[in-house]
Amino acid sequence: MKKERKEKVILVGCQLEEDDLRFQYSLTELEELTETAQGQVVNVITQKRDRVHPSTYIGKGKVEELILLEEQFEPDIIIFNDELSPSQIRNLSKEVNAKVIDRTQLILDIFAGRARSREGKLQVELAQLQYLLPRLIGQGASLSRLGGGIGTRGPGETKLESDRRHIHRRIDEIKKHLQIIVDHRERYRERRKRNKAFQIALVGYTNAGKSTLFNRISMAESYEENQLFATLDPMTRKMPLPSGYQTLLTDTVGFIQDLPTTLVAAFRSTLEEVKEADLLLHIVDSSNPDYIQHEKTVQSLLTELNMEGLPQLTVYNKMDAMVPDFVPSGESDTIQISALNEEDRGKLLMKIEGIVKKHMIQYHVFIPADEGKLLSQLKNDTILTKLDFLEERTVYELTGFYLEDHPVAGSIKKYQR
Repeated sequence: MKKERKEKVILVGCQLEEDDLRFQYSLTELEELTETAQGQVVNVITQKRDRVHPSTYIGKGKVEELILLEEQFEPDIIIFNDELSPSQIRNLSKEVNAKVIDRTQLILDIFAGRARSREGKLQVELAQLQYLLPRLIGQGASLSRLGGGIGTRGPGETKLESDRRHIHRRIDEIKKHLQIIVDHRERYRERRKRNKAFQIALVGYTNAGKSTLFNRISMAESYEENQLFATLDPMTRKMPLPSGYQTLLTDTVGFIQDLPTTLVAAFRSTLEEVKEADLLLHIVDSSNPDYIQHEKTVQSLLTELNMEGLPQLTVYNKMDAMVPDFVPSGESDTIQISALNEEDRGKLLMKIEGIVKKHMIQYHVFIPADEGKLLSQLKNDTILTKLDFLEERTVYELTGFYLEDHPVAGSIKKYQR
């Protein structure tokens, strides 16, 4: 029977750049990732170098120090703060008894534990197999250490021990399944495009509070927890603006610095949802001392995914716990809120409605009273700013805003004065 205990972990980091603060933040994040994966950090070992050691990541002296620390703390796992090469993992595994994994494998493991949908699970398995493939060569005996907790969820030990041909076959199989899902989503998106709803996507660094906000401003229940990568699968729900106009809001996976390249590729299709958005809400955790770096990470990933040109509203969240020297970046439209504060959410929705109006065309029409269907359409599919019944003419006078290529545009032009 499996014991319910957290696995003991030693973290190892190699500082290459001068910036002590940056390095410290990345180690703190590695610690948070370890806790998210149910590990308990018992010690942290760091070294400053010009470049990582090609065969053991850290220098020989530090490896000896690590061996002594292992004797003292008896960790189950040693996690390195960068992606290790197959030979580095092999060499380190010969020196220590604990399982050796790197930051990439840790992130993949968390994703594996978080995936809920069939697509999410397939994407994680694909990323794990692509990561493991070059690392299978000559692992032999060390593969027996891969059982158990962190870094092994998803493809099980038996799959890893089977030959490379099997893994190549499984990769091809997963890609075919994912293509079917991508095609299905494409058709669904086309349908949404035809109905021309205004689409808004939440993006941001992991744990910035996207799901908390999503659950409170949309008609939805998304998993909400103070954890890294709490949301994995994109979720789209209706979100009414103060005027009653319905938009579509999508919650997405949290970004992270040094996101494994296999995962960027795997989640590209998931993030395709974002590409279709008319507006990005970039959620930033203003209580995190490293919020500036988080913003940069998100922007560079958006650039990598060819989404940097989309209109953005930067939402600085958690203003009730804001870091003392907080300064908003001047790069786009910004607002400061706490997602838990109802008044703040109201301000945010008003701000969003203002932005939505800028993407629309203003109209002024007189609609005959017997045009009930059209009146109902205008109430649902446009932002109404005025609705009066003119009794002497038995017509309704309406003013508002509509999306240029919405199906209702033709009817508006017909009655426009």
